[in-house]
Amino acid sequence: MAETAATLPKPLGGRTRALAWLQRYGVYASVLALLLFNVAFTPHFLEVANFRTQLIQVAPIVIVSLGMALVIGTEGIDLSVGSVMALSSAMVVLYLGYGAPVAIVAALAAGAVVGAGGGALVAYAGVQPIVATLALLVGIRGLANVLVPQLTEFRNPTLITLGSRSVLGLPLVVIVAAVLTAVVAFVVKRTIFGRQLVAVGGNRAAAKLSGLPVRRILVAVYVLSGLLAAVAGVLATARLQASDPTSLGLLMELSAITAVVVGGTPLTGGRVRVLGTVMGALLIQLLQATLIKHNLPQSWTQMVQAVIILAAVYAARGRKK
Repeated sequence: MAETAATLPKPLGGRTRALAWLQRYGVYASVLALLLFNVAFTPHFLEVANFRTQLIQVAPIVIVSLGMALVIGTEGIDLSVGSVMALSSAMVVLYLGYGAPVAIVAALAAGAVVGAGGGALVAYAGVQPIVATLALLVGIRGLANVLVPQLTEFRNPTLITLGSRSVLGLPLVVIVAAVLTAVVAFVVKRTIFGRQLVAVGGNRAAAKLSGLPVRRILVAVYVLSGLLAAVAGVLATARLQASDPTSLGLLMELSAITAVVVGGTPLTGGRVRVLGTVMGALLIQLLQATLIKHNLPQSWTQMVQAVIILAAVYAARGRKK
């Protein structure tokens, strides 16, 4: 009897329960707190035009963060997403002479190719994800700057429609982000690939021993991350009607990682929280907007993001222990 009792799991302590609650619901509480703060102290915050602006600006962060969540779910990381956005923007300009559809396809293909390269380095060459994607971050940004060395403006009816049109009052870029969120959520929760992805992140060795195609799964995940980053790059380029690889997507990887980690997806893999990731992206956008509206420098946002990442990682680590 004593032996049986000894094997029973111990009840969670107060500190562990608090960390578990923080990891699961902290992002929702933070978004609510920021909303209440802005309602009380930010002029014109409740205006429809402001909400529209916030949704348009958060859409690329959401799209990139969805891909990052899939990668982190496999215990990986993708630092190249911002550079992929820049490359996709450059490809739009280069191929726009062949028509907007060709330019968009070329941009998306470029993102997928970069993702496949990163995935191959991780899955087949055995390079650590942070090293492989860091190399791509530097190299792809340089390639984008070589292809389009300066700010290039353009006027294209199709891209103008993509970047500025609304459907039933919702900007098209927001609708695209919402549809992609639903697709990723379905893939993670309802498909074999989603379950395999989580299994690889939870225990790669066990997944391999059980017969899962671990390498193919890893490559596919990085391809999806590159593809989603390219989509975000195309949408941002269409909205701006210009390509500037020097600045487009700069530090986007930091925003995406913050959104994913704050949203409850642990850096140790084995879990993907899609809705939490979206809320994490919204938290980042609200934080940036709040600081700007209260005349605080952009550098404050980066410092706050660093603190948020540390707090989220600490909460996940404490809960795991």
